[in-house]
Amino acid sequence: MKTNMEDIDKLIKETLTQEEAKFYDKLDEQNVLQMLGGLFQGKNKWIMYFMNIITLIFFFLFVYCTVQFFNTDATNEMIKWGLGSVVFLLGVSMLKVFAWMQMDKNAIIREIKRLELQISSLSSRISE
Repeated sequence: MKTNMEDIDKLIKETLTQEEAKFYDKLDEQNVLQMLGGLFQGKNKWIMYFMNIITLIFFFLFVYCTVQFFNTDATNEMIKWGLGSVVFLLGVSMLKVFAWMQMDKNAIIREIKRLELQISSLSSRISE
């Protein structure tokens, strides 16, 4: 399967102009660290910075609530601090899920661009 994909990529690159070939190489599959870096690029990078700041605040509040939970003896206080810990941990989890969804969205957009480029390349080759 791998050689078949490499053959298709080679065929596509042969039909592309030099500029299009560079763009096609840029759309190659990314590892996790490259995807994380891609979250902080583009028009909405400020949202990711904001979400990460909120995630850090929620994490520190979670740690604070957990420490307070173990430092109290009253049952009512334990319930309050435990509930606070759960709420802030859920907040951290939801913000992380948001970031992973953005990474998935960027990967899908990249694949759609690759498909568009392949269709454009093949249609120009057919019309010749």
